[in-house]
Amino acid sequence: MAYADQEMSGNKIAAFVVVALLHLALGYALVTGLAYEGVRQVIKKVTAVDIKKEEKKEEKPPPPKKLAAPPPIVAPSPKININPVSPPIQTVQTPPPPAPPVPIAMPPAPSAPAAPPPPKVVKAMSPKGNPGSWVTNNDYPTRALRENRSGVTGFRLTVGADGRPTSCDITSSSGSPDLDSTACSLLMRRAKFNPGQDSDGNPTGGVYPSRFRWVIPEE
Repeated sequence: MAYADQEMSGNKIAAFVVVALLHLALGYALVTGLAYEGVRQVIKKVTAVDIKKEEKKEEKPPPPKKLAAPPPIVAPSPKININPVSPPIQTVQTPPPPAPPVPIAMPPAPSAPAAPPPPKVVKAMSPKGNPGSWVTNNDYPTRALRENRSGVTGFRLTVGADGRPTSCDITSSSGSPDLDSTACSLLMRRAKFNPGQDSDGNPTGGVYPSRFRWVIPEE
């Protein structure tokens, strides 16, 4: 009986010890967990406080002071003259024309040396043959003859040094252009002259004036 009691008391003590250890373990776990959570909250608060302390708040510049607007400038209204006076009319006199420029006398240009006088003609030209045969009434233009026109044609022949006419000019008309043109045309073909001669022995020409009368031939 005594041995059984001792065995039971030993078991009770062991059970109490185990229960006590369990309580200690639970208490340690609770204490340790709560301490860790408290430390974390403290660190969070400290960090937040430190960060908030390190942050500098930017100060906004004060708003500019509003200057009072200057009073508006009011110009006095101009006085209007109801009866304006017309400006005086000024008469502009036409200025006299400027005086003409005075011509500047230029020195005379040196005159060219005078040409030597032509050699003196010592022998005049002369008609070759009978001048009356140069133009005859047999040369009457048909129309002038049919119309019975007549007249005297005055002419002047310019003759070269070779004795041949170079031109024929009508000095007085017969009144019929066809009679005058026929006379000059025949003279230029038929007239011939003996050339003249100057003091140097050179042949010379000249001028031969004359007249021809147109007469209607009798049948």
